[in-house]
Amino acid sequence: MKLDPVSLRLFVAVMEECTIAAAAAREHIAASAVSRRLADLEDALHVALFTRSNKGTEPTAAAYALLNLARGVLNDLDGIASQMRDYGAGVRGHVRVVANISAITQFLPAQLQSFMALHPQVDVRLQEQISTAIAQSVAENAADVGILNEGQYGDRVVQLPYRTDELVLVVPTGHALARRKSARLADALPYDFVGAHPGSAINNQLTRAASEAGLPLRLRMQVTSYDALCLMVAAGLGVGVMPRGSAALYKGSQPIRVVTLNEPWAHRQLVLCVRSEESLSSVARLLVDHLRAGAAPEDNRV
Repeated sequence: MKLDPVSLRLFVAVMEECTIAAAAAREHIAASAVSRRLADLEDALHVALFTRSNKGTEPTAAAYALLNLARGVLNDLDGIASQMRDYGAGVRGHVRVVANISAITQFLPAQLQSFMALHPQVDVRLQEQISTAIAQSVAENAADVGILNEGQYGDRVVQLPYRTDELVLVVPTGHALARRKSARLADALPYDFVGAHPGSAINNQLTRAASEAGLPLRLRMQVTSYDALCLMVAAGLGVGVMPRGSAALYKGSQPIRVVTLNEPWAHRQLVLCVRSEESLSSVARLLVDHLRAGAAPEDNRV
C-alpha cells in the first residue's frame, strides 16, 4: 500500500477545519481536488472515512483513528524535510510546543532564549492554548510538549513537574481593596470581575471558589490576554485574578495594585505534558530537560 502524504495532509485539514471547503481554502486548492484526494485515500485504505449526504460530510470512527496516525506521519516527514533543508544552516530539528498564557508570560521567554542559544540548530514552534486544549493537542500528536496547569487530563498524556506560580488579585489604584496587602476571594466577590477567556483554568477556579463561598461571580467581561485584563482593570471596569509574575509586567506601566490572594488554591503547579517520555524525539528531549533543569527545588515535586 502506498499512501500519498499530500492526501494525508488534506485529510488532516478537513478534520481540523470540519468542512472540505474550509480545508481547500486553507491549503489553497480546489474543493473538488480535495474531494478526489479523500476518495483516493479511502480506496487505498479500503475503509470509509466520511459519510456523505446533502448536509455535508461526517467523519467516521476510522477517520478519528487515522487522524492521530496521520499527524504523526506528517510531523515525521516535516521533521525530515526541515532537517535536510536547513542542515547547512545548522537547524537539525524542530519541537512543537503548546503552552498556557501563564507559562508564556512568566517563564518561557527567558527559558526559550537560553535554550536556543545553546541549541541554535533546533527550531521551537510555540502556540498558546488553554490547559484542556493543550492536553488534547499533545495526546493527538498535534504537539510534542505542552505546558499547562496540573490536573486530570486522562491517561493518554504524562505530566512532569515544571514550575509553581501564585495567583493574585489585581485592582485599580483607587479601589477599596487597593491598600490591602492581602484579601480573601470573598472580599472581592461583591465587585465586578474582568475574567480571562472562557474555559481558562483561572476562570474555572474562580467560578468554583465563588460557588463554594455561596456568592455569585460578577463576571462583567472576558478578555484573551493579561495585558487586556490589566488595561480593563486600570480603566476601573472590574478587578481581576492573574499570576503574580504576569502582573509584575504591567504593574509599573498601569494604575493597578497587586493584592495577595489569601486562598490555598492561589498557589498552583504548572507541569510539562508529553505523550510519553519514550516517545520524545532527541530534540524534544533536549527541550524538556532544559525546561525542567531551571526549576527551583520546591518546584520539582510531583
